[in-house]
Amino acid sequence: MKKVVVAFSGGLDTSYTVMYLAKEKGYEVYAACADTGGFSPEQLAANEKNAYALGAKAYVTLDVTKEYYDKSLRYMIYGNVLRNGTYPISVSSERIFQGIAIARYAKQIGADAIAHGSTGAGNDQVRFDMTFLVMCPEMEIITLTRDGNISRKEEVDYLNAHGFKADFAKMKYSYNVGIWGTSICGGEILDSRQGLPESAYLKQVTKTGSEILSIGFYKGELHSVNGKAYEDRVQAIKAVEEIGAAYGIGRDMHVGDTIIGIKGRVGFEAAAPMLIIAAHKFLEKFTLSKWQQYWKDQVANWYGMFLHESQYLEPVMRDIEAMLESSQSNVNGTVTLELRPYGFSTVGVDSPDDLLKSKLGEYGESQKGWTAEEAKGFIKLLSTPLRMYYGAHPDELKIK
Repeated sequence: MKKVVVAFSGGLDTSYTVMYLAKEKGYEVYAACADTGGFSPEQLAANEKNAYALGAKAYVTLDVTKEYYDKSLRYMIYGNVLRNGTYPISVSSERIFQGIAIARYAKQIGADAIAHGSTGAGNDQVRFDMTFLVMCPEMEIITLTRDGNISRKEEVDYLNAHGFKADFAKMKYSYNVGIWGTSICGGEILDSRQGLPESAYLKQVTKTGSEILSIGFYKGELHSVNGKAYEDRVQAIKAVEEIGAAYGIGRDMHVGDTIIGIKGRVGFEAAAPMLIIAAHKFLEKFTLSKWQQYWKDQVANWYGMFLHESQYLEPVMRDIEAMLESSQSNVNGTVTLELRPYGFSTVGVDSPDDLLKSKLGEYGESQKGWTAEEAKGFIKLLSTPLRMYYGAHPDELKIK
């Protein structure tokens, strides 16, 4: 029997894929759930139970949350990566590491094929297929839903007819949950004139008033939350998420260009990413030079775009990561934020590398590193190109 690894989320498409390949095609099916921090223990237990009920020979959970942080998330924090200045690239980046984990497992067991449940209308088909084509070029890629253009009703009817009675009722919204945020699709999102109602969000607002949140960084990495140090950065992210989500922080709507060329719209809730990135960027304003900040922004924009468009394995990404990491040696200190329902503001920074604490002078107050005459000479030299140009073209200075 041929071996096939199914990227198994437990949803309708992947459940259908497991059963159909086992019953109709005679494959030895290995169901693999790649977890990037979005599954609860109860969900993983249900996935394992259902995989065997669907006909899988084996089931495995591949926990790649720490790998995802070490190899991508920390660089996204270093670069303050937000696609179009809005979206923390949660699902986009998670899919790459899920694909890598599935491919690695498939090679480990000597699989003949890999299957996933993506349709032909989204970005995920590109992310999974490209990863598998690069990492497992010898394996067949099977996508029953995409290739057969199979409807949701056909899948449900097939599962029911073969004794699998799990509830796959069509929901108004679909959710992708991970350590770096939750994306929300469907419902009002399909109408450009509308936004999402409160009920669409998985995490509801439970706090009123305001509170202070302190986030500590060491060499650009998240180090502490409200004074508590964390060796495990994933747990630190979860701590920030729990605090921020209770205020409904991190909710927004992203509109952008998909890999396949059409426009896409997605809602999301991502308290931890928005708070961590805002705090990190604020700290960098105090600790980095002007040109460090400028060039970081340039390469970080490309890093985020390449992640979104399934180019994580492009070698230049390692070069960008090296530059981002190099820039973080002096990004140390604690940032204070004030949280309130649906929003927050940056308050202050306490850093041993604070460039604002300069012996040369205090902006708008006093100068100590130069004299008044030196300042006037500097300004006169700085104005030379403009004085030269308008000396030759005085008519252009007329106020119209």
